[in-house]
Amino acid sequence: MNTTPCIITVAITGSLPKKKDNPAVPITVAEQIESTHEAFEAGATLVHLHVRNEDGSPSSDPARFAPLLDGIRRHCPGMITQVSTGGRSGSGRERGAMLSLKPDMGSLATGSCNFPTRVYDNPPDLVEWLASEMLHHGIKPEVEAFDLSMIFQAAQLAREGKIKGPLHVQFVMGVKNAMPVDREVFEFYVKTLQRLAPDATWTGAGIGRDQVTLARWSLELGGHCRTGFEDNVRLDRETLAPSNAALVRQVVDLCADFGRRPATPAEARRLLGLPAA
Repeated sequence: MNTTPCIITVAITGSLPKKKDNPAVPITVAEQIESTHEAFEAGATLVHLHVRNEDGSPSSDPARFAPLLDGIRRHCPGMITQVSTGGRSGSGRERGAMLSLKPDMGSLATGSCNFPTRVYDNPPDLVEWLASEMLHHGIKPEVEAFDLSMIFQAAQLAREGKIKGPLHVQFVMGVKNAMPVDREVFEFYVKTLQRLAPDATWTGAGIGRDQVTLARWSLELGGHCRTGFEDNVRLDRETLAPSNAALVRQVVDLCADFGRRPATPAEARRLLGLPAA
């Protein structure tokens, strides 16, 4: 039985507009800090972050990220901060504007794929530029793998020294028009990553009700887990838990079913090869 402590990532808000049906979704900096602190106390040790403009639209403005990162560092000692460089936060190199703030980690999709209503466009030159910015600022990428090719691309970037290892990969399943939730494919992802990068760590992320499915699979196979409103709220409001902390507690409870426990902030940093807080 694998007894490695589980790093629980909480993706607190995402980049979707705040809906009147979902007042629990944190949007303002103060709301996000409070929600992150609650999730931290519940057992999360890594937070995935987006910010918004005044009109609620997604933003990559460093001036908006700075107070959020500062607040989390003050209220959640040792928690790993990870910013999103995803496509909803801007276009082209604008997506990496906040990397100069030197968070612990940044998300990095290493290829393009279909999303529910658009193409999630990650051309090679942008991927390499984002990777170079993370390398320059000492930020560890979390590779977002929406299909198999992205795992191979991440391994290639690491071999070329464009990503500092060891790799950390997140397998994302359940996005409409991208990779569905499939156990055999999931196991093949894990085996492929272990073959290409034996020292890599990985997380499973599912959408909507499949958050729990991916958490169970990840805990069983020795990986780590992601939860939170960003992935959960997309399906329908009946699946929306009362808080990000409640979703974290759900994963904490699942850990015990597989003989595992949530990682502490210090353990999570060691597992990911990050410096002490």
